[in-house]
Amino acid sequence: MEEKLRQLQVEANGAIEAAQDVAGLEEVRVRYLGRKGEIADIMGKMKDLSNEERPLVGKFANQLKNEISAKLEQRRRTLGTGAAETEKVDVTLPGMQRRLGHKHPITQTMERINEIFLNIGFRILEGPEIETEFNNFTALNIPQDHPSRDAFDTFYLEDEFLLRSHTSTVQIRLMQKERPPLQAIMPGRVYRPDATDASHSFMFHQVEGLMVDERVTFADLKGALDIFAKQMFGTQTRVRFRPHFFPFTEPSAEVDVSCIICKGKGCRVCGQKGWLEILGAGSVDPAVFKAVGYDPRQYTGFAFGMGVERIAMLIYGVDDIRLFFENDLRFLRQF
Repeated sequence: MEEKLRQLQVEANGAIEAAQDVAGLEEVRVRYLGRKGEIADIMGKMKDLSNEERPLVGKFANQLKNEISAKLEQRRRTLGTGAAETEKVDVTLPGMQRRLGHKHPITQTMERINEIFLNIGFRILEGPEIETEFNNFTALNIPQDHPSRDAFDTFYLEDEFLLRSHTSTVQIRLMQKERPPLQAIMPGRVYRPDATDASHSFMFHQVEGLMVDERVTFADLKGALDIFAKQMFGTQTRVRFRPHFFPFTEPSAEVDVSCIICKGKGCRVCGQKGWLEILGAGSVDPAVFKAVGYDPRQYTGFAFGMGVERIAMLIYGVDDIRLFFENDLRFLRQF
């Protein structure tokens, strides 16, 4: 009986090594370890053995079962790994290209604006998008019954809180917290209940700037914006200031740059005027200084604000603001 078990051991090892797939291994398992397999047959005949042979044969049979089971499992793993490796090195499969992401064009434009003003001494400040009516309107010389309030209207929440309609609110927070000299820019999202079209969105991005100190003049404002325009649009860019009205600056101006498409000669983009409007600016109104506790006889300053989408549309030649927010990868991959 023991000799037969040794013969089964040799046969089983050979059959396991000869198996070419998992199905073949299963046949070997059933043949040797199944309920009606070779080893089970031997175990069933142990009752005919003498008392001295029975424990020896039983021990050897159990060892053989464990050995065959272990070798079956090892061979199964080998066959599985081999199949996987064969699939991995299939040179007929097409290659897989991994696309790398990049920053959104609005983010790229905002970072470029921030970089320019950082280089001329401004710092970057951010504030909450949910604001108080005082910071968004009253402190900026926009009382509740003033007609100019319509231009800066926004979405209202509970208890006189609202979504900020400009990042001028961060200027108010800065002046309430610190004393001059101050020199900072304020980038971020703002909200206005505008009807969405090719040039308007209910949510957009702004970068505003503020400088306050003793003897700050309108000439300082013109110098800072001239540097910005030339670094943003090219050294040949010209800047002009047109009189305008803003409730929080006096005097106020709309700022234009020579058309970056036609270089000021006149084209479809600039409406044949040769100029493109990019931002609003002016000297800080004394009423704003009074609202934050500054003495307007001691301090002067300037402020400006620009729409980031407007700048991005000019730089990249985009004619519809909605393209920036539709998440169409065909559009975004161009930048």
